[in-house]
Order: sequence, then C-alpha cells, then structure tokens
Amino acid sequence: MTAACVADYRELARRRLPRVMFDYIDGGSYAEVTLRRNVEDLEAIALRQRVLRDVSNISLETELFGQAMAMPVILAPIGMAGMYARRGEVQAMRAAKAAGLPMCLSSVSVCDLEEVTRDGGQAPWFQLYMIRDRGFMADLLARAADLGAPALVFTVDLPVPGARYRDYRSGLFGANGPLTGLKRALDGLSHPQWMLDVYFNGRPHSFGNIAAAIPEARGIMEFWPWVTRNFDPTVSWADLDWVRAHWKGPIILKGILDAEDAREAARRGVDGIVVSNHGGRQLDGVMSGARALPPIVEAVGDDLTVLMDGGVRSGLDVVKALAMGAKGVMIGRAWAWALGARGEAGVAHVLGVIRQEMMMAMALTGCTDVRSAGRDLLAV
Repeated sequence: MTAACVADYRELARRRLPRVMFDYIDGGSYAEVTLRRNVEDLEAIALRQRVLRDVSNISLETELFGQAMAMPVILAPIGMAGMYARRGEVQAMRAAKAAGLPMCLSSVSVCDLEEVTRDGGQAPWFQLYMIRDRGFMADLLARAADLGAPALVFTVDLPVPGARYRDYRSGLFGANGPLTGLKRALDGLSHPQWMLDVYFNGRPHSFGNIAAAIPEARGIMEFWPWVTRNFDPTVSWADLDWVRAHWKGPIILKGILDAEDAREAARRGVDGIVVSNHGGRQLDGVMSGARALPPIVEAVGDDLTVLMDGGVRSGLDVVKALAMGAKGVMIGRAWAWALGARGEAGVAHVLGVIRQEMMMAMALTGCTDVRSAGRDLLAV
C-alpha cells in the first residue's frame, strides 16, 4: 500500500501491529465520544479561500519557548512508543530532528531520556506525570535538565486514569491470567514482522524513565496496576511551586480545557499550556480541543503561549488551529501510526506530508507567514 496521508498510515499500522498495540494507540476512553469529536470538530471548521495574492514565498518557521522550529508542530508525548517499532522513541526523535522539530518524550516511554538524547541526536522536551514518590520525581527532572531538555510539559489531566475499554478487550490491561497471556501470544504471532522487529530485537521492554520506581513491574503488562496505585491524585495548583523549584526552564501545562483553568495557569506564571483532552483518552464527553481553544485564547491573550492537540490529522488541521489562536500544535496519533507502520521513515514522511499540506493551505488562504495566521483565515 502506498501511503499518501496520515489516514493511510493508520491503516498500515492496523495491519502491522498486534491488536493489543494498535488499540492502545487508536482508542479512547469509554464510548470514545470525545475521540470522535476531536476529529469531527476540526473537520467542520471552514478555511477562507483567497485568490490573486502573491504567495510565492511562504514561511512556516517559528520559535516556541526559545527553540527555533521549521514549522509550529511538536511530536506529542506518546506512552509505550518503543512497542510500536524497535526503540521507537529514538526513531521518532531522529525523524523530528531531521525535520527541524522538537519531540516531547513521555514519562512512560520505553527508551529513556539518555538513550533518546544520545541516539536521537538532540534532547527532547520532557513530559511529566506526577507520582507519589517526589524524591524520585526530583531526580527525574534533574536528569532531564542535565541532558538539556528545552521544556517541561506537565500533564495535569491524569490524576486518575480513564477507562479505556479497548485495552481491556484486547488484553493489554485488566485480568492477567493464563488465558489473557495466551491471547496476547497468539496476537503477536499473527504479526511476525512486528514480532521480529520489536518483540525479539527491540528489547529491553520496560519503562526506561521510571523503571527504577517500579521494581515490582517486570514488564509492560504489569505497568497499569502500578499506575493506579502510584499516580498522585492529590496534585493541585500548589504543586506548581514544587515543580518550579526543581525545573528552571519553561513549564507547559498539558490538559487544559477550561478558560478559568487557563487564567489560573497564567496567574501561576507558567510559560504555556496545551489545550487538550488527552486525545479523548480521559474524561469522555468533554469538549474537543478545537471547541475549547478559542475561548481559552480569548481568556489569556498574550499572557502565555497556547498550544493545542487532539484530532490533528493533516497540515490543514494545523493551519485551522493556528487561525483559532494556537501558536503551535502537538500531533500524537499521526506520528504513532506512522512509527508503527514504517518506523523512522514513516514518521519522516508524515512530517513531510503535514508540511506540504500546510504550505498548500497557507497559499490558498493567502497567508505567507505562519506567525501571522489569524481568524481572518477562517470562513465565518
């Protein structure tokens, strides 16, 4: 199959990956209402086509949090990406670096900060989940800082994990008895290419960044029960002081959907926020990122840098988000599907496709500099 767009990579990933891994990338929480809204609400936004404008020179370059970027796109943190392709986070970082973009490494990545920085060619942004052991978290932040991570993305919408029914049906989480193990084994054996690339040649399969904090979890499948016991549901706005004490660089809060929370983030002095519902993987039935973005931008103005994620499947979606006030966009499933389908080459191709789609959308809306994209690009 020749892949031309993100949707094609989703289909390729579905074919290549065991169901247990594909459903983890692809699925959302509960009935997946918010997962669908993320895509549908972006699709419903109409761009304003303009003509007879000189669009011979278009610039997608921007700067976020002191880092120059070839376009306002960041690879969002994706847990367990090292199970989609051999040492998957490293492959994704190589593709991001070649494209002139940052990648944000998940706390629950398979490859740790040190491996991704060394073998990926640059230090990633780092995504933080808060667990109960603050001493361990302080050491983890120090590791990221010592490696030169440009920004910290503090995910704040997971005090408790959402119920992702696809993962229970596939056997990734939930009961872990002999029948579940057999089901997973047969699932893997039916995908021999993945078995050779990842299961046999992609080891070790552990959560590199936090492995020392979970000695009782021998592998990926033991992780979720540990999450429910150790993620800290007591985290509050006051904990931002603790984070700031242990991190001197830019702090971005990821998981903001409410304008009042955005205003509070600005009052607390964070550098940026990501308007996000965790890809529809937490509280089902909430607003999409596209619906939540405009009132949040209006609420905070220029007090902090606003990014968005959720449902972004093309460069056109990126331009729509920028027109609604975002300064940058995080893509998640788009690069995860590409990684699962064709590794580094797939991620590189998807980033190239998004770039070309952005160039086309900019040209046909008459906008020549991505930094000036605004609401005048939207048909109202």
